[in-house]
Amino acid sequence: MAPSTTQQAVEGIERYIRDHGLRRGDVLPSETTLCEELDCSRSSVREAMRTLQSLDIVEIRRGQGTFISTMSMSPLVRGMVLRVTLDTQNSASHLLEVVATREALESSLARELVEVHTPETLGELLSVVANMRSSFEDHGNFAKEDRQFHALLLEPTSNTLIRELSDALWQIHDQTVPTLNLDVSADYERTIEFHADMVRALDARDVEAFRHAVHQHYLPLRELVAKLENSDT
Repeated sequence: MAPSTTQQAVEGIERYIRDHGLRRGDVLPSETTLCEELDCSRSSVREAMRTLQSLDIVEIRRGQGTFISTMSMSPLVRGMVLRVTLDTQNSASHLLEVVATREALESSLARELVEVHTPETLGELLSVVANMRSSFEDHGNFAKEDRQFHALLLEPTSNTLIRELSDALWQIHDQTVPTLNLDVSADYERTIEFHADMVRALDARDVEAFRHAVHQHYLPLRELVAKLENSDT
């Protein structure tokens, strides 16, 4: 099947971005210029821009023009949340896959993390753990602090993609847990303490202890989802 005119325009704009070495914040030419450059109709270019905007590749600012966007993981997050929530028969299994991937990413970096974290960064992590307790006692939730913890945990790693993917998986995790009606508050103290165990293992430069703490950190949620799966069978 031949590609649609809109798809041709999408591919043309992506090629233009690559060929001209455009980066985040750079402005794209006007619709008129792109139509001439790509030999496409104005309507095709306009639809292509909407498609690229939905993929977080471009940002359309009214009265200013079209700019190269952050190219974030937002489309991945939206797609995965839909995948988990729409496929209701397998939602629990999909969530477990997300959790397993988060655990695998953090465990795989254990050796690097014990080497690159410093007393200062470990102090920051312990402060976030303390804030988790305070936040739960005050609001019954510590999602903000949990996200901050995992971002700080991986911040020193040299792999930018893993940091971005980890945060995307955190968002998928955070947005899908409520749809399954999982009461994660019951294990909040154990979950918070496992965060502290991860920091202690890093401080001791103990790779295996860190991996064990990471596994334990995700265990309460695994247990909850397993109960949900069993109740559905």
